[in-house]
Amino acid sequence: MTLEEARKKLSAAGQEHVLDHYDELTENEKEMLLSQIEDTDLSVLQYAKNPNDINPRGVFEPLAAMELDEIDSRKKEFHDAGVQAIKDGKTAAVLLAGGMGTRLGSDNPKGMFNIGLTKDVFIFQRIIENLLDVVKETGTWIRLFVMTSEKNNDATVAFFKEKNFFGYKEDKVVFFRQDMAPACDRSGKLYMEERYRISTSPNGNAGWYSSMIKAGLDRILKDEGIEWINIFAVDNVLQRICDPCFVGATVLSKVSVGAKVVRKADPDEKVGVICLEDGRPSIVEYYDLSDEMKEAKNKKGDPAYNFGVILNYLFHVPELDEVVKGSLPLHVVEKKIPYMDEAGNHIKPDKPNGYKFEQLVLDMIHELSTCLPYEVIREKEFAPIKNPTGVDSVESARELCKLNGIEL
Repeated sequence: MTLEEARKKLSAAGQEHVLDHYDELTENEKEMLLSQIEDTDLSVLQYAKNPNDINPRGVFEPLAAMELDEIDSRKKEFHDAGVQAIKDGKTAAVLLAGGMGTRLGSDNPKGMFNIGLTKDVFIFQRIIENLLDVVKETGTWIRLFVMTSEKNNDATVAFFKEKNFFGYKEDKVVFFRQDMAPACDRSGKLYMEERYRISTSPNGNAGWYSSMIKAGLDRILKDEGIEWINIFAVDNVLQRICDPCFVGATVLSKVSVGAKVVRKADPDEKVGVICLEDGRPSIVEYYDLSDEMKEAKNKKGDPAYNFGVILNYLFHVPELDEVVKGSLPLHVVEKKIPYMDEAGNHIKPDKPNGYKFEQLVLDMIHELSTCLPYEVIREKEFAPIKNPTGVDSVESARELCKLNGIEL
């Protein structure tokens, strides 16, 4: 992109300030800035003006989950079907690892955080150990894709290599970068990270599949005959990946996506709940749950909206291909955004100061016609690390690891 083309694009979006220091930049910095301007979708900034007016929700209804007693009664059937799918090479895993450990007090990628007490136990290590359980059980190496971001890619790749992939087969691991979206203040003005760089952030957890395609990794899926992709978040250190029973139940149910869920700890727990929205699978966020929905009961007398998602989904690839041909809703999220002010000072705000733009997995699920909510025991599979202490923290995850016999 030429300087004149960049000026034109920025002017049309009212973002001329991006080039305020252009003449002070080195040739390399000028090239980086022009390239970023060319790649950045500025159309999203229009949504900063009325962030609460986009994506109105539809009519919610309960969606029954496959509960533990049914899963236990059909365990061998599900397990055998899942093992066969894995042995046939039809299943792959995608680790969503684009985030940083900022909330944990770390400047490193979140997966590099050490939860060990008497020895090193990194979040990435715990995840690989969980996946290795399935490799040992099935005698099959599962293709693992690791989604990083431009902010943490180099550090993540270097860490995996330094740790010899924690015992995983290196040629079965592929790294790819998530697409980025610009960040702005509440008036829609782009923040700058440096004089030569617009402030950006990963474009949400729904960006994983389009980012894979952009990186050309759909070719691996086709060449290897991969039909199912288990996506999961980096921050849950008890996450079971490509679990044969889960895979088998999803495949045999002939649904578009399987979703691992746990019973809510209490009605106000801050987790999204699996449900139907306008007759299609969806997730209602905890802050959208009305009192009426919290009090609703199913035929058994249990809470009707009682199963929280843990960001562990098994997607059917052919139907994902159809989803990415369309456009997913955009979510405007209020965040604390570090930036460089006009005087060149780097500011780290202590409260939200602007917006990031994301597409979310819940919208991918809502584009699909069928979903199997699959219950798991939360104490065995749900130990999220979002905070240093308290609820969903390093402390609580350590206790759950110990409960499961994991040495820290």
